[in-house]
Amino acid sequence: MKKILFLAAASAVACCTTVAQTMATSYKAAENNNPVSANVFCADPTALEYNGRMYVYGSNDHQEFVANGKKGSNTYGNIKSIVVFSTDDMVNWTFHGTIDTRRLCSAWAPDKWYKGYGVSWAPSVTWRHNESTGKDEFFLYFCNSSHGIGVLTAEAPTGPWRSPRKELMIHYDTPGANPQGTYANFDPGVTIDDEGTGWIAFGGLGPSTIMPEAARIVRLKPSMTEVDGAAVKIHAPYHFEANELNIVGGKYVYTYCANWASRDAAEWNDYRSSHGINVGAPGGGTMCYMVSDNPADADSWVFRGYYGPGVAGNNHSHLQKFKGEYYHIYHNHGSVLLDAMKSAGAVDGSAGDYRSICVNRATVDEATATVGTVALTIEGVSQVKRLNPYEWQQAETMANCGGVEYEDFSNITKNTKVSSLGNDVSENMQVRMKAGAWINVRGIDYGENGAGRFTLKAKGKGTMDLRSGTNPRNTIATIGFESDGMEEQSVDIPAETAGKLKGVRNNLYLVVTDATDFYVDAWKFDENDATGISEVQLQQPATTGAAYDLGGRRMRGNGAGHGIVVKNGRKICR
Repeated sequence: MKKILFLAAASAVACCTTVAQTMATSYKAAENNNPVSANVFCADPTALEYNGRMYVYGSNDHQEFVANGKKGSNTYGNIKSIVVFSTDDMVNWTFHGTIDTRRLCSAWAPDKWYKGYGVSWAPSVTWRHNESTGKDEFFLYFCNSSHGIGVLTAEAPTGPWRSPRKELMIHYDTPGANPQGTYANFDPGVTIDDEGTGWIAFGGLGPSTIMPEAARIVRLKPSMTEVDGAAVKIHAPYHFEANELNIVGGKYVYTYCANWASRDAAEWNDYRSSHGINVGAPGGGTMCYMVSDNPADADSWVFRGYYGPGVAGNNHSHLQKFKGEYYHIYHNHGSVLLDAMKSAGAVDGSAGDYRSICVNRATVDEATATVGTVALTIEGVSQVKRLNPYEWQQAETMANCGGVEYEDFSNITKNTKVSSLGNDVSENMQVRMKAGAWINVRGIDYGENGAGRFTLKAKGKGTMDLRSGTNPRNTIATIGFESDGMEEQSVDIPAETAGKLKGVRNNLYLVVTDATDFYVDAWKFDENDATGISEVQLQQPATTGAAYDLGGRRMRGNGAGHGIVVKNGRKICR
């Protein structure tokens, strides 16, 4: 097997060369860092930090979008996989494909329907290092519609994942859970405390009152795949859904979305007085939080107010600490991408409620476990680490793009001809680029010596422009490519344009101008100074990271070979 592995359809299809006259439209503005993905609808985010990278997991709204023919409302019934993104700089995000929960949980066939598999919504994730085995362990929980919580396990943040159980971990028969016919056992939120004990919160859709009593929390056994005892209530005022858990300064912090019940001033004053707090009632759809020293004691939870402003429709967020800073990761209900697509006539006007994951900074006082109110901005967050162009960069790493589509979100039929990655999770995923399609990365540090050569790993026949600066039409160099197999080809940066690839530059565009069956796997530059590569300057100290493919293999050195491949669109001659 070749060292360079890629996802690609192997069958040859007769097609003619397509030539791009204009760059494809982007629906994410060049100056904005939100949403995370410029072309994948996803929601209900959760996250973890591992080896210098933040991994974000979410509900695969795009699977529903594709299943509905890119029109109509999102009813969530076709969401049977989980999307995975990661970043080490908070601006350039790597798409790792999807986790096929439908296939992984296909053996769930108990005698009771509510213990079997149906869908996968609202994941929550955590990890630990197991001293006894010497291995890192990852645990991913998701809700199976409203009636229960399932769990997957892995030894890397991108898998391969497996189901350790033959049924849901939490369901109507779980002691202390919401019984069948009342409320919901969904939207898990997991954490591992400072003692190594796992806890999971869940529940929602209670009556629209000040105290719905639908929120639950339960201890997990050391395996993290079984509950330990009965669930207890969290008396969360105006609770609706979107449960998550964090440990902040040694305290348990529970977050959730508030319902839309009418706020009666006298009723809220009674609640404040009886609980000894002095905060206002949260608005509908806001993200609220409570704090406890003893999560198993239902009366120990203290309401602290809201920190996340409401958004149109339901709200779901996660607080994640990454490289010493806290981030509020949440979903937006379409005004970022979907409305832009509608305005451009790119999708049917009936399309609705396809969500996008966004990130903004959060202010957290760890000494008091206090969370400040987050400002939701489309500009997003600042880059925390410069991109090093002298390391191999996977083609699916981008801050923005145009004309890029992920071709298969069904994740249903196993087809080993599609994937040579050797993983069994996201075997059908590909990236498709039509002529004129482009990828943009941001915040590149070329160092004092600058870049002298560009190398592309690709297959097929095509031409790609390298463009830098605020104007993506300013071409620095052009590389032509023709190969029957995945190979490397380089081009020297012309002396008259090399000055534009020195120091820190905000944007690099890789623009496919014409192609025939063109696949791109990875790219990198070589530095001008033959004595070595200069140190890439960071905006703040960063942890050395490690990347993993969906097969769970650590990508070392020339790691870009374990990526999702960019496939140029083919125009069939007529």
